[in-house]
Amino acid sequence: MASNHNSRPRVACEVSAERVVAARVSEKAQTLEAVQSQELPAGTVTPGLQHANIVSREALVTGLRESLAPVAGRSRDITLIIPDASTRILLLDFDTLPEKAEDADAVVRFRLKKSLPFDVDASSVSFDRQTADEGVRVVAAVTPRSVLEEYESVVREAGYNPGAVLPSMIAALGVVDASRPTMVIKVEPGTTTFAIVDQNQLLLYRALENGGTAVTGESLVDDVNTSLVYFEDRHGISVDRVLVTGVQSAQALQAAFTASSNIRLEELISSSMAGAGAGNVARAALAGVAGALAS
Repeated sequence: MASNHNSRPRVACEVSAERVVAARVSEKAQTLEAVQSQELPAGTVTPGLQHANIVSREALVTGLRESLAPVAGRSRDITLIIPDASTRILLLDFDTLPEKAEDADAVVRFRLKKSLPFDVDASSVSFDRQTADEGVRVVAAVTPRSVLEEYESVVREAGYNPGAVLPSMIAALGVVDASRPTMVIKVEPGTTTFAIVDQNQLLLYRALENGGTAVTGESLVDDVNTSLVYFEDRHGISVDRVLVTGVQSAQALQAAFTASSNIRLEELISSSMAGAGAGNVARAALAGVAGALAS
């Protein structure tokens, strides 16, 4: 799914159930120099793994063109970001993994067949190796090929080339300082995703259905604490920093946490990171494009 980071285009576009967001990054500074967002009619995109995702192709093509035209200029190559609900991310541990990419792919796919409720052979599989204490840890992203082709084909119909495709949370992690134990919470309609990074590795990933309702601080506390306890038991490391995006109120979430822990919450996308080019686009809508464009 993903290509080499250094070869990624300077334009990124995220498709979600709510909107299309396109952004261009400044080469000189790590800020977004141009951002355009188009709300989508309700029901245009219904993210998922086992059904068609794009209900209204015409509405999405229009949203893509109107978002990308002012941002991309003459460029036609973009990084495409798709909803988290359209991809399964799994962390897999192996004693060893073949060095040859083709052989490693076969081993990873064999393991995935035991873990997924859809046909791995009919899916796009992308993975990264991480060095683990014992053996090799793999971060695998799996998207049914039919779902991936839906998103790619609609981008091409709009007149652009999806050179790299990333799930939303994986893209958003591009803006995170992953050198210290940090949890990232990303809320989008239908899915709340939790990730924990440390030492530049992804060590935990959970995606939970949220019913498509607005997620409040109080409703997240139990899920966050469950993830933190599991992570600390497994890795013997404490998380002291939590980055959030997409929640109704970060302040309410902080208040809910203050009652039970000393964890400090921060917005994933700061105002300085968004830059003047973001205009009036909500910072929560920028996480995917900002992360995909971060060097």
